[in-house]
Amino acid sequence: MRGKEIEMAEASERAGGAPTVVDEALGKAMEALESFDWGTDLAALEAIDKAVFASQPGEQKELETRLAAVLKSNAPRAAKDYVCRKLAWIGTAQSVPALAALLADKDLAHMARYALERIGGPEAVKVLRDALPKVEGGMRIGVVNSLGARRDVRSASQLAALLNAPAPETAAAAAFALGQIGSAEAARALAQYRKKAPKEYRLAAADACMECARRLLAQGNREEALAIFRDLCAEDQAEHVRLAAKHALSAAGRV
Repeated sequence: MRGKEIEMAEASERAGGAPTVVDEALGKAMEALESFDWGTDLAALEAIDKAVFASQPGEQKELETRLAAVLKSNAPRAAKDYVCRKLAWIGTAQSVPALAALLADKDLAHMARYALERIGGPEAVKVLRDALPKVEGGMRIGVVNSLGARRDVRSASQLAALLNAPAPETAAAAAFALGQIGSAEAARALAQYRKKAPKEYRLAAADACMECARRLLAQGNREEALAIFRDLCAEDQAEHVRLAAKHALSAAGRV
């Protein structure tokens, strides 16, 4: 890491000044990050924390580049976990490839998704869509949850296909995500799923339909939303579902 400190000094000299105390502290923190592990004193990384919250856009880009490079290194899992948390704050499209590479890593996939969910722009959500058919089990459910959190309309068809997944927990996660997306396509898929959902997931299916209807209503798709609320007032629904649906109809002015 002495090489990086020299690079920082040279960059500062080119800018017309000597390395600042802040530059030196950040250089030492980045060096500490390369071997950071759980149980290590977090004070060693304090300069990175300060830089994340205090840096200007131009400085953040350089810091982001250096942090993303750690994800491609042999740094400990704890160091990469830390980097994902910081990229959730300052990450941009340039960090997406490094984060995408972790989506199939059972130890780091969760934190990579945490960062990707918070990075704006289409690049982050695209890598989540692309990862969906490439991961299995809990990691697939995690990607499904992230697509729902991003309310990615373009993933609705992929999620709808997962409603037929052999693993009922995967189907239930897909239903929840479709409810968050709240598109007309999502509503149609959920209507079919609710009729065939396993008994232990019927309430989850109804809740997903309810959420989808709320989002449709908020988007101005009134008739589609009201149709779902009316359907959820049926006698075969749980009491709390019927009451919630009736309340939603009343609030919409159409009892």
